[in-house]
Parts: sequence; structure tokens; C-alpha cells
Amino acid sequence: MREDAVERTRHAAAVAELEEQSGTARTLFDVRTVIGGLFLLYGLLIGGAGLFPTEDGLAKSQGININLWTGLAMVVVGALFVLWVWRRPLKHDNAE
Repeated sequence: MREDAVERTRHAAAVAELEEQSGTARTLFDVRTVIGGLFLLYGLLIGGAGLFPTEDGLAKSQGININLWTGLAMVVVGALFVLWVWRRPLKHDNAE
């Protein structure tokens, strides 16, 4: 009976160690990371298009370089999402 309790304790310790090691993989699939990455990517693309505005495009937007401002705003929002993930990573509550 005593050996069975020791084996269960050893098994629980091994499971806890594996859960600790898999913590980084769990945050990899955090939806905030995906959203922040997409905002950064699209913001860079749109902002890059805003670096070279056309006269026709500026005329349509009443002289405002809308691509540049929208791209900058998207980069800021994406950076905030990534900062949020970095500052507050997901934690697994082990409710046993």
C-alpha cells in the first residue's frame, strides 16, 4: 500500500513538471497574439502604402493621407495587444 502512494506521488510530480514545461506552448495559441500580429502586419502594409500617396488618392480623402494614419493606428493597436500578452500571459489554474 505504501509503495502505491509513493508511486502516485512520483507520478503527480512528473505530471506537474510536464505541465510547467508546456506552459510556453499554451501561450503560443493565445488569441491576443494572433490578433496583435495581424494588426501589426496589416498596419505595416497599409502604412507602407501611405508612404507613397497618389494625387488621386489624396483628392478622394480630401487631402488626408488616410493610409498612413490608419496604418500607424493599426501598428499602435497591434503593439498594445503584443504588450498585453507579454505583460499578462495566460495562466493555467490547476483545480484539483
